Amino acid sequence: MLDQFFSLTANRTNVRTECLAGFTTFLTMSAILFVNPDILKAAGMDHGAAFVATCLAAAIGSLLMGLVANYPIGQAPGMGINAFFTFGLVKGMGLSWEVALGAVFLSGVLFVLFSLFKVREWFVNAIPTGLKLSISAGVGLFVALVALHQAGIVTANTDTLVSIGNIKSPQALLAMAGFLLMVVLDKRGVRGAILIGILTVTGVSIAMSITPYGGIASSPPSLAPTFLHADIKGALNGAVLGVVLSFFLMSLFETSGTLIAIASRGGFLDASGKLPRLKRALLADSLAISAGALLGTSSTTSYIESTSGIAAGGRTGLTAVVIALLFLGSLFFAPLAAMIPPHATAPALLFVAILMLRSLADLDWQDLTESAPAVVCVTVMAFTFSISDGIAFGTIAYVLLKVLCGQHRSLEAPIVVVAALFMGRYLFL
Repeated sequence: MLDQFFSLTANRTNVRTECLAGFTTFLTMSAILFVNPDILKAAGMDHGAAFVATCLAAAIGSLLMGLVANYPIGQAPGMGINAFFTFGLVKGMGLSWEVALGAVFLSGVLFVLFSLFKVREWFVNAIPTGLKLSISAGVGLFVALVALHQAGIVTANTDTLVSIGNIKSPQALLAMAGFLLMVVLDKRGVRGAILIGILTVTGVSIAMSITPYGGIASSPPSLAPTFLHADIKGALNGAVLGVVLSFFLMSLFETSGTLIAIASRGGFLDASGKLPRLKRALLADSLAISAGALLGTSSTTSYIESTSGIAAGGRTGLTAVVIALLFLGSLFFAPLAAMIPPHATAPALLFVAILMLRSLADLDWQDLTESAPAVVCVTVMAFTFSISDGIAFGTIAYVLLKVLCGQHRSLEAPIVVVAALFMGRYLFL
């Protein structure tokens, strides 16, 4: 039955290999179980409910990817997007977490519509490469600032805006040690480097009596504090629609780009460089975004860590189904997730930030109409502490520079429309 449904023989794999691949990918992804609830807690959400929502959203997303698209790709709430949710929308703009969830839900609905009518592929191809790269790098710099502040290494200063914190504190020292451990493990090819780093720092923190021990396993916490609490009506407010657009663009670039990158590394692209069943794959992650918002978590996305399972032999959706089952099994480890201190997740955020900042290397630095808007996007994100404003300023700058430099014919319709919407937001809302 499994062979027929997932075409195991046709893909030259078997159940044992697919299960091993699923476990491998889960191991590299599972750090999100500890990081995501911690970040959402900072937005005022219940930690236990956020943990359950994270597990369920990851399970639903991975299951859809496996059963609908038959690809060995795991999904879960995205790193970077969750920081935007908490520190950009809730803390930065003063939105309630309910309205922020409403914005996530609406962006997911847009995704579904775009995926069904094949607009998403056209839209992604029309957005200039420089802006795609800058959004990824800008989120990385934003996340790096959050990580350093969370570790106590960077603190607020009324005169210089920011300054160095108490780096001799046990929390800061543990965070720095955890970051070094993650980088070393990753460099040596150890799978689950981020997870190992988080658990090691937590263990040392408990041994030093900095973090109280709260147990490992128990029955799952209640999902009631976040389930169906998304304020969709509030997200339809004119002042918030720009946020929905920013969420949509962030998720659009991250999920689509990651999906294609995984497919390329896994050898799933056809002779013309296209991904078979792309519409199904896009629909799977679109539905997962809206489902996650209703459960109580920020946007889900396809995980680049899925390549670790592909390297272990995963070739079909059975791998993704195994990932989903492992996330469901994680529901019983809520006490462990609740114990993870901020100085244990901070190095994980900084590690992810470095990976995201690498995209700047691919910018066309010789063409200022490409690189200048990218730098505007990155710097505005970090220095205004607003990913939404960073995307807006970068997009507007790109269109204006192309027009003023006589390169307006290179502009595609989607980028012009997005820039106009952002300008309208600043001028009239």
